Amino acid sequence: MNSKLLGTAGLMAGATFYLPVGEASIGREPSNQFCVADPALSRRHCLLIRADKHVFIRDLASRNGTLLNGVPLEQQQQLRDGDQICVGNSVFLFLQEEGEELLNRNPVEFAQTAKIYPSRSAAVPIDSLPDQANDGHTDRSVTELNALLKLATNIGGIPDQESLQWQLLGFIFDVVPAERGAMLLCDSAHGFSSEVAWDRVLGPGHPVRVSTAVVQRVLQERAGIVVSQMTGKEDPAGMDLHSELQVSSVLCVPLLTGKKALGAIYLDSSDPQSRFDKSHLQVMTAVAGIASLAFEKVRRLEQMREENQHLRAEIILEHNMVGGSRRMREVFEFIRRVAPTDSTVLIQGESGTGKELVARAIHRHSIRVQRPFVAINCAAITPSLLESELFGHEKGAFTGASGQKKGKVEMAEGGTLFLDEVSELASDLQAKLLRVLQEREFERVGGTRPIKLDVRLIAATNRSLSEAVKAGSFRNDLYYRLNVVAVTMPALRDRREDISLLADHFVAKTSRKCKVRAKSLSAEARACLTSYDWPGNVRELENAIERALVLGSTDTIIPDDLPEAILETSGQSASVIAKYHGAIKDAKRQLVAQALEQAHGNYIEASKALQIHPNSLLRLIRNLDLKAASKV
Repeated sequence: MNSKLLGTAGLMAGATFYLPVGEASIGREPSNQFCVADPALSRRHCLLIRADKHVFIRDLASRNGTLLNGVPLEQQQQLRDGDQICVGNSVFLFLQEEGEELLNRNPVEFAQTAKIYPSRSAAVPIDSLPDQANDGHTDRSVTELNALLKLATNIGGIPDQESLQWQLLGFIFDVVPAERGAMLLCDSAHGFSSEVAWDRVLGPGHPVRVSTAVVQRVLQERAGIVVSQMTGKEDPAGMDLHSELQVSSVLCVPLLTGKKALGAIYLDSSDPQSRFDKSHLQVMTAVAGIASLAFEKVRRLEQMREENQHLRAEIILEHNMVGGSRRMREVFEFIRRVAPTDSTVLIQGESGTGKELVARAIHRHSIRVQRPFVAINCAAITPSLLESELFGHEKGAFTGASGQKKGKVEMAEGGTLFLDEVSELASDLQAKLLRVLQEREFERVGGTRPIKLDVRLIAATNRSLSEAVKAGSFRNDLYYRLNVVAVTMPALRDRREDISLLADHFVAKTSRKCKVRAKSLSAEARACLTSYDWPGNVRELENAIERALVLGSTDTIIPDDLPEAILETSGQSASVIAKYHGAIKDAKRQLVAQALEQAHGNYIEASKALQIHPNSLLRLIRNLDLKAASKV
C-alpha cells in the first residue's frame, strides 16, 4: 500500500506527498516532513500516522484548525480513501491505492424540479420563516458572529478560486447544519464555469443534486431563499422536496458584485430536525457578501497574472530577437502561440537568420523552461561519432568506450532537444530519430534495453527538406514527423527595415564584448548597409559591424570602415544613394591619387598632406585600388 496526499487546490495544487511508515507532520517549519510555506499554517499544523494498513490524522492545536471532509477535526480520526483534508490555504486528497489518480469529488447533478412562482411566495419571506429557538439564542448568535469575523479575517489570504471554494464549504458546514453543499460559479447566465460540491453524509464520489429552479430563481431575483418541506401542509414553493430531491430543506444565496452575479451557494439537508431558519439565511447572506468580494479579487488577480505573463513574453521575445518588420512580428506571434504547446517544431531558413534564437525563445516560454535546452549541430560532427553523441553508448560498445555515456537525447530529458542542420543526418540516424518521435524511446549504442524519453524536439535546417525528400536523401516519414508546426525565418534582405536596428544593436554588443568605445553609424554607412543583399544574413552583419568598430579610426563608422564586398555592391547599385556614394568614391580616388603623386608615392607624406592617419590612407589605397601609384 502506497498511501499519499494529492494536492488539489491552493499552494500545493498538483503536488504529491507519499506517507512514510510512522509519523509525518504538516506545517510551515522546515523540520516538518511536509513543509508548506503558507502563513495560514501553524509551525506544526497536523500529524499523519501510518500504521500497518491504516492512516490516522490528528490536529496539533493549530491556529486555524484542520478540516476533514469539511468538518473541523477535534480528535484523532482514521482516514478513508478519498477523504479531503483542508489545511491553511491548501486542499489535499487522501489516496491509498497506487495509481489511483481520480479525484473522488462529489459531482454536481442538476435536477429539473418544479418551477418556483413568485406569486405563490416560493421564496419564503424572511418574516414567515421559523425563527431560531429561544434556548441558546445568545450563544448561537455569538458563535455566528465569531465565525463571520474569522471568515472576513482569513478569506483575503486564499490565493486561488478552487481553494477558495473548498475553504468556504468547510466554513459553511461549521456554522450551518447542512448535509450537502455546492459552490457554483458562472461566467454568464448560460451555465456554470466551476462547480465544487461535498456530501458530508455519503462522502466523496456521490453526486450532489442541485435544483435548477431554485438556483435560477436566486440568480434572477438576486436574493436568497429557503425552501422547507412542511409536514401536513402544502409546500409554499410549489415543490415536493422529498420526492424530487430526497431532502427536507434547501437554502440558496447568490454571489453578487455590483450588478453582476458571480454564482450561488446551494445547501440542503435531509434531517427534518435540522431545517434551515431565518438566522441561517441571514448568516449565509452575509457569508455570500464576503465571499463575493473574495471571488472577484481572485478573478482579477488571475487576469492580471495572465496579462503579466503575456506582456513579459512579448518583452522577452522583442528583446532577444531584434526587429520590428512585419515578417519578424509574424515570427514573434508564431513563438507566442507555439511555445506553450508540446508540438514538434521545424525551423527553416538560410544560414545566419537566427534559427537557434527562435528555438531558445520557444523553450524559454514553454512549460519545460526549468528543464535543459540541449543543442547539437548535426553537420559539425562526423556520422560515425554523431550516433554516440546523440544516443550515448554502453561500456564496451566500441573501442575506446571505457564507460557508459549519456547522449544529448538523454541529457535533454524533460526539456527541449534542438537539432540544427537536421538535413545532414545519415539515413540510419534518421531511422533512429524517427523511433524517438514515434515511440518516445531509444537505445544507447551497444545497449539492448529501451529507455523511455520525454523531450520536445525542435529541428532546424537551411535546406528545403521537401526537396531532399524528392532527391531521396531524407526520409519521407521523418519529414512529416518533423513538419508538424513549421516556420521559415526571413532572410535579412527580405526585412531591410530591420538592418538599421540590428546594426545599432551589434554596435552596443560589440563595444561591450571587445571593450571598445561605441560609435554611431554615419548616414552613408547606414545607406551602404541597407542596400547590401547580405548573403550571410544577420551573422554577416554582426561581423561587419565588429570589423568596422575595431578597425575604424574616426569618431563614427563610415563606409570605408565596412568590408570591401559591401562597398563594391553599393558602388554598383543603380539607386540614387548608390550613385551618390559612387561620386564620393571617385572624388576620394582623385584626391588620394593626387596626394600620392605630389608625395612621389610616399604614403606617409601623402597622409600628412591629406591630414589623415597613415593606416586610414593605406585602407583607402587598398579599397580604391591605387596600390600601383604608391610606394608601400
